[in-house]
Amino acid sequence: MKFMKLGTRPDTFFTTEAARSISSDVTTDLQIQVDNSMYHLHKFPLLSKCLRLQALWAEIPDEAIIQLSNFPGGIEAFETCAKFCYGITVTISALNIVPVRCAAAYLGMTDGADRGNLAGKLDAFLNSCILRRWKDTLVTLQQTRQYTALCEELGITSRCIDALASMIISHCCKTNNPSKSRDSWGDDISELGMDLYWRVMLAVKSGGVVPAKSVGKALKAYARKWLPDIGKNGKSGEISEGDDDSGGESVKEITMKQRLLLEKIVTLLPTEKGSVSCSFLLRLLKAGTILNASASCKMELARRVGLQLDEATVADLLIPSVSYDSETLYDVDVVITMLEEFMLQSQSPPTSPPRERLICERRRSRSTENVEFELHENGRRSSSASHGSKIRVAKLIDEYLQEIAKDPNLPMNKLIALAEAVPEFARTDHDDLYRVVDIYLKMHPGLDKSARKKLCRVLDCKKLSVEACMHAAQNEMLPLRMVVQVLFFEQARSVISGSQVTNLPNGINSLLSKSNSGGDDEHDMSELQRQESKKSDTLRMKLEEDGISDSDSDDVFMPRKGRLTRNGSSRLKAAFCVIPTKPKKMMNKIWTMNKSVTERN
Repeated sequence: MKFMKLGTRPDTFFTTEAARSISSDVTTDLQIQVDNSMYHLHKFPLLSKCLRLQALWAEIPDEAIIQLSNFPGGIEAFETCAKFCYGITVTISALNIVPVRCAAAYLGMTDGADRGNLAGKLDAFLNSCILRRWKDTLVTLQQTRQYTALCEELGITSRCIDALASMIISHCCKTNNPSKSRDSWGDDISELGMDLYWRVMLAVKSGGVVPAKSVGKALKAYARKWLPDIGKNGKSGEISEGDDDSGGESVKEITMKQRLLLEKIVTLLPTEKGSVSCSFLLRLLKAGTILNASASCKMELARRVGLQLDEATVADLLIPSVSYDSETLYDVDVVITMLEEFMLQSQSPPTSPPRERLICERRRSRSTENVEFELHENGRRSSSASHGSKIRVAKLIDEYLQEIAKDPNLPMNKLIALAEAVPEFARTDHDDLYRVVDIYLKMHPGLDKSARKKLCRVLDCKKLSVEACMHAAQNEMLPLRMVVQVLFFEQARSVISGSQVTNLPNGINSLLSKSNSGGDDEHDMSELQRQESKKSDTLRMKLEEDGISDSDSDDVFMPRKGRLTRNGSSRLKAAFCVIPTKPKKMMNKIWTMNKSVTERN
């Protein structure tokens, strides 16, 4: 740390009878009260360099005491100024230049009073030494907080801010890798109060040289230091009245300061996508929710998160809900906003070019074709990357839905709205979405039949895996129509693919296995009809035991005899319902399809 020595005489100040004085052969003739301390000094050295003391002495009678209450810098700064007047050696550094400069300004120790006075010497030292050193400038700027108005008037604050910004920008220009320029500068300035920090960051950004990621890293360091710690569960550590760091402030005052701090950080965020991580943006959003930040602040954060939603994790999205209008655990509406913003970034993956365009392209020269092929490939890769990010987001949303589905207070319409906000093409399968439905039904056993049917409409049975179909076929919570559709599509998929149909009833599996061996089809069909007739009688007896009549019309799926409803508890009826009304005609179609598949293979 740089320092400056002024004066050559030794220090001869001493304390006597609760007063400070100086050893001298000349009797003191000036009494000055600085706050609660009395000084017995001499008129000549002080009045000759201090314009304020000259004016005050002229206004009071002889032998009266000059009162200097609320003196900037206190008695330490006053005594430094007094020693300078006597020519006693004083040391100036970044640690005391601000209070001494403010004291000199208050006393009027300018060149107008005496050439080479203290104020001019301090300004010269500040500009030539302190403001050229990083640490000294930071220390000096920190000290201006105690004398805000006077430092602003003297220009000390603005000079320190400009010096810091210039050093950051200059270092970024000189370094070979600007993104890693002065990695510690963000941590260093994080010690500043919000007002000073905000002004430094504005000056840094206005230069247009510091990379956006470096600015984002500095903002992250500042938020980590001053904002409440938001954990993965979305909760923050509360500040009590007795916390040591509160400085005697109430929880309400601290919360208000943190809210203002958060909103200022948001205004400083670089506009470039990826300049800050998605997890950091979501941490700010969680803090904003807890601190009750303005709606515009939270909306801006949600919009920024939406631009890079594919980087988020489920834990990041679990934003606590603090609304008095809702008893849900998490804020689902803000996640819907993020998803909508993400989907607005680009259009759906391009479809194949029309036939007419392909014909025209064949007529072009080979060189033109080669150039356009490269452009097409580049565009295809770009679209593929966008498509891949949407698939990742769809997976993320389905995993998020599985978490919030456990909330007993979550309205079904919110869950459905978020599930339907994901484009159909982004879900390669519906297994995760089926888990969402299963979890929600288990956590909300009181849902009526129509509500369950409405919830299950988000599922596409054709996109369920074999394992998911097997689980759904035994799921007592699902509507009967849903179970029937799952079984039907799984059987149809197995037949079309030409693979062994393991999930069909035994009679149908037996027929499919024999269809290629030239067995007696009519005998097999008669055997199948006999088996299914026996199952039908058994099923009707089961339904009568459960109190279900043929007049029930809800969730109707017409089997060979009677009507089935969801109220039956047996899984046998679901398998039976898949058997068509005319088994012989249907079996002929299945055999034909199976034979054609075999011939192709």
